[in-house]
Amino acid sequence: MSALSEARTAAPRLGGGIGQSVRDSLVIGKRNLIRMTRIPEMILFGIIQPVMFVVLFTYVFGGSIAIPGAGVSANAYKEFLMAGIFAQTVTFATAGAGAGIAEDMHKGLIDRFRSLPMARGAVLTGRTLADLVQTAVTLVVLAGVALIVGWRTHENIGKVLGGFGLLLLLGYAFTWIGALIGLSVRTPEAATSGGLIWLFPLTFISNAFVPVNGMPTFLQYVAEWNPFSATVAAARELFGNTIAGVPKSVTGAWPMEHPVWASLIWSVLIIVVFRTLAVRKYRSVAV
Repeated sequence: MSALSEARTAAPRLGGGIGQSVRDSLVIGKRNLIRMTRIPEMILFGIIQPVMFVVLFTYVFGGSIAIPGAGVSANAYKEFLMAGIFAQTVTFATAGAGAGIAEDMHKGLIDRFRSLPMARGAVLTGRTLADLVQTAVTLVVLAGVALIVGWRTHENIGKVLGGFGLLLLLGYAFTWIGALIGLSVRTPEAATSGGLIWLFPLTFISNAFVPVNGMPTFLQYVAEWNPFSATVAAARELFGNTIAGVPKSVTGAWPMEHPVWASLIWSVLIIVVFRTLAVRKYRSVAV
């Protein structure tokens, strides 16, 4: 029997059910947040990239892209664009989550956690909660930059906060996909690549940056059933950034007709499915 197996056998498993799991998750989350503060460049680089997207899309493409009903208008494009940039930012946190977990695996830290008397899913839950806090900080900074370049909301504060809440929920859901990827690869570099390669088609075959009605017919269906598109549409609706000339749906897709509900359903479904898969993978790795 290996020393690690003996440690697992000797370590008593604490009871407590959900309460114990919550406490363990918060401890791991605190550990990861402290680690982030000690490596400030992680947060800095995470903020710089979305800020660059805001500036580049606003000033490079904003005067060239025609929005139905608004024509080629930089101001109209700002209001159309920002929900997409916000959604892209929270989903790109997936790569960071995966790389972080892969790094912990590579250093043997996951093995140490597995030998402790703690809830099995706490390590992953704590990690994803810490990533959610970092994403929230990035989103606050990004919203400030968006206001500086001319973006405005046109709904009450409750709806605006609801829009940001849906964005963060989507980001949290996607970090569970990142967690599964991080547990499934051998190196942090592979986790970063694996976490990004599928995100680009997901975010660009959507309603985030251009209206769907300009796409080929088969891509319109893909875009309007895309969970990313549902959250973008919901955020636009809650921010008051919908544009009269842009129809809710080109294909009659239910998610585009009811984006708030669709965003909630998609996010919860992704969390349930990928948390289950990630925790199951966690139990089997490094045995």
